[in-house]
Amino acid sequence: MAKTYNWGIIGLGHIAHKFAQDLLITKNARLHAVASRSLEKATAFAELYHVPHYFGSYEEMVKCPDIDVIYIATPHTFHCEHTLLCLKHQIPVLCEKPFAMNAREVESMIALAKAQDTFLMEALWTRFLPTIRKTLELIDNGTIGKVLTLKADFGYKAIFDPKNRIFNHQLGGGSLLDVGIYPIFLSLLLFGKPTSIKAVTSIGQTNVDETCGILLQYPGHKMAILHSSIIADTGTEAIICGERGNIKINTRWHEPTSLTLNLKNKEPQDFFFNYRGNGYEYEIQELMKCLDRGMLESLKMSHDFSLDLIELLDAIRIEAGIYYPKFDYFVRSPKLEDVIKFSNN
Repeated sequence: MAKTYNWGIIGLGHIAHKFAQDLLITKNARLHAVASRSLEKATAFAELYHVPHYFGSYEEMVKCPDIDVIYIATPHTFHCEHTLLCLKHQIPVLCEKPFAMNAREVESMIALAKAQDTFLMEALWTRFLPTIRKTLELIDNGTIGKVLTLKADFGYKAIFDPKNRIFNHQLGGGSLLDVGIYPIFLSLLLFGKPTSIKAVTSIGQTNVDETCGILLQYPGHKMAILHSSIIADTGTEAIICGERGNIKINTRWHEPTSLTLNLKNKEPQDFFFNYRGNGYEYEIQELMKCLDRGMLESLKMSHDFSLDLIELLDAIRIEAGIYYPKFDYFVRSPKLEDVIKFSNN
C-alpha cells in the first residue's frame, strides 16, 4: 500500500488556497498543518480546509509531529529563508517559484538539501502538466521537425496597489519573477541556455518592472521571443515553431489548458486533457512519487534545472536593469559569467 503523506503549508495567500484544494483531491495526500505569521489567518485557513494543526509561527510549524513534506508559498524574498528552515529539520520541501531571489540563494538551498539528505524541488507546476508532456512528446517524435522558434508571453492587468506583493519592490515584485519566469522556463526546457540575451523593461512608480521583453538566441538559428506584463492582458499563449509546423499551447498556456498542432497542408489537430482540479495535483504527485522511490530531487525539475533557471533570470535582470539592492550585491557568480558576457556585448 502506498504511503499517505502529511503535508504542511507555509504562507497562506491566494496560491496556498489553490494548492490546498488540490491536496484534497490528490490520492495519498493529506493536509496536516498550516502556518502564517498571523495566527488568526492560520486559524481561518485551518477551519476552511479542516486542517488539524495550525500555527502563527513557521518555527513552530517545523516542529509539528508527523509532517512529511512542506509546501512554501510565502513571497519570493522569503523562499530561501523558509526553505533552509525546513531543510535544517530534514523536512522535504516543495518551494514556490521563483526558487529564490538569485543563484547564490538557490545554491545554498541545494547544498543544504544534499547535506541533510533531504528532498527539495521548485514548485513550477507547469512542468508537470499534460500539455507540456504532450508537447515534448510531439517534439521528440519529430512531428514538427527541428524546433527553431518559441514565442511565449504571460501578461495580466493587476489591480494597482503599492502594498500588494506584485507591486512591492521589497517583496521581489514585478512581472519578470512573478509571471515572466513561465516563458523563460519554457525556453530553457526546449532550448537550454542561450548564447545571447537582449532584454528591456518598463519600471513603474513602485520601482518594479511592469513589463519585460526578452530575446534569447541559441546555436542553430534558434530563438525565443518572450514577454511578461502586470499592467496589460496579453494572449498568454506559447507557440513552438518547427520546420514542418507548429504547436500552440492555448491560453492560458502556463495552467491546465489544451494545445493545437498545426502542420503544413493538414487540418489543425486539437488535444484536450481531462483536468480535475487547479492543476497542482501533478506536481504533488511527482513529489510523492520521488519520496516513494527515496529520491532527493525530481528528474523532471532537477536541482540543476532550477539553478540554470535562476541563473538565466539573474542574467536577464542584469541586462534589463531590474534591481533588488538587498539581493543584488552578490548576484554575479562565476557560473553566470558565460551568460552575462553575451548580454553586455
